[in-house]
Order: sequence, then structure tokens, then C-alpha cells
Amino acid sequence: MKSTAILLLHCPDQQGIISEVTKFITDNKGNIVYLDQYVDHQDGRFFMRIEWELESFLIPRDKISEYINTLYAQRYDMTFSLYFSDTRPRMAIFVSKMSHCLFDLLARYKSGEWDVDIPCIISNHEDMREVSEQFGIPYYVWSINKDHSNKKEVEEAEMRLLEEKGVTFIVLARYMQIISDQMISRYPHHIINIHHSFLPAFIGAKPYHQAWERGVKIIGATSHYVTSDLDAGPIIEQDVVRISHKDTPESLVLKGRDLEKIVLSRAVSKHIERKILTYNNKTIIFS
Repeated sequence: MKSTAILLLHCPDQQGIISEVTKFITDNKGNIVYLDQYVDHQDGRFFMRIEWELESFLIPRDKISEYINTLYAQRYDMTFSLYFSDTRPRMAIFVSKMSHCLFDLLARYKSGEWDVDIPCIISNHEDMREVSEQFGIPYYVWSINKDHSNKKEVEEAEMRLLEEKGVTFIVLARYMQIISDQMISRYPHHIINIHHSFLPAFIGAKPYHQAWERGVKIIGATSHYVTSDLDAGPIIEQDVVRISHKDTPESLVLKGRDLEKIVLSRAVSKHIERKILTYNNKTIIFS
């Protein structure tokens, strides 16, 4: 496929934004292949994703961001991100002892479903090393003490590795450690978590047991970006499955695990495709 540029932006809603941006692209011989936009009338905010082919585009790719910033960012009070389709995202996976999400992520990667590189898998346990080796991906383990006395040291080592590997985003595949504010600030809205609950219900530990005790009729899973507020970051994807009085906490866990890997993979897909905009702790997901 031809290389494309992908522009994601948001700004106060006002007349002429679509016209100006599309004119800039077409005047410079860019062929637009995707355009989607949304207006939040409550906040008066405009959101857009636009993608165009670079083959005949007159502006060098390393200058496009500078042009957009000069021509439109200040004029429209615009926040924007620019990506290129031939620059593959580099995904690090963090995992503990549970394998269901990890296997699903690696299977999609190996089958070529995702245009992504996975340079490393990081864990606080040895349990998933064999899985990592099956897929030929380097596996790194840093154990965190029960009193968390070495947590800062461990995360600094992990961040050095992530930088060395050129990682652009992180996926927490049931990684059972809280990520520090330091790492979150290094990867803002680029750390994707899967929570085994339909957030904001049943946050924290053992949500399926909480759901069983409450007698709910559906359980869910939620994939979200990690923020400093536990399980409260911008939600990317959610889904549910029906349950009944016949279910036990154990059967809820089994049903939930099937849901978790699907919800997580959907969220990762949208991130890889650069189809997510975050604003005010919410996400705009383009089709």
C-alpha cells in the first residue's frame, strides 16, 4: 500500500476547519483517502481524523508538522498529532502470570493481523518466558519486592529498556502491578490496560467476585488508557456477557477471560490504526 500521512486533531468548533485542512492537502497534491469528523456540541469541540497519500505530496514529510503548526494550530487553537503509515508502532507487552491475553495478542501479531513490532515482553514473574520464546520475542523479568522497596529502581530499569527498544506504546496484558506516575507521564495515553470489569463498576481487586456477590446479570471487561487514577483512565473499548444465578465466581472468571482478550485486542487495534483521540478523560474512536 502507498505511504500515507495521518492527522488527528481537535480544537474549538468553528467554521472553515475542514475546508482549510482539506485545501492545504489537495493544494499540495495530496490524495485524501480517509476523513472522519465529530463535533461535541456540549463542549463546543471539533475532532477530526484525515489521511492522505504521500506519493505526490509536495511538502517533505519532515516539514508537514511544521506547516500545520504555523498555518493552523495557533489560528484555531488546535491540538494535533501527525503519524505516517509506514512507521510501525513498537509495542511492549507487560504480563504477570495469566496467559490468555498474552496468547491472543501474540497470535494476532504472528498472523500479520497488526502492522506492529513487539521488541520485548516484560514481566515480574518467569511464568510466561516459554510463551515469549515460542514467538521469538525477548523476555525480561524484574521482580518487585513485597514491600515495593525496589519498585522505583525496577521501573527505571524498565524505562531504560523501553527507550533502548524504541517502544512507542505499552499494553498491560493482565500485569498485576500498579504503574507509577513517572512511567505514565513518560507514555501519556500510550499505556493500554485491560480491566476485568465493566468500569466504573467493581474497580480494584476481584471484580468478578464482587459482581457475583452483588447478583448482577451481566459482567464486562474494559480496556482503557492508564492514568494516575486507578482504573479511571479514558475508556477505549468495552463489552459484556450475560450471566445468571447458576453462575459461580469461578464460571464468571472463565467467561470474563474470554471477554478480556477480545476487548483488549479491539483497543490495541484502534491504537495501532491511529484512530483514537483523547480529550477530557474520554476517547473519540474513529471508524
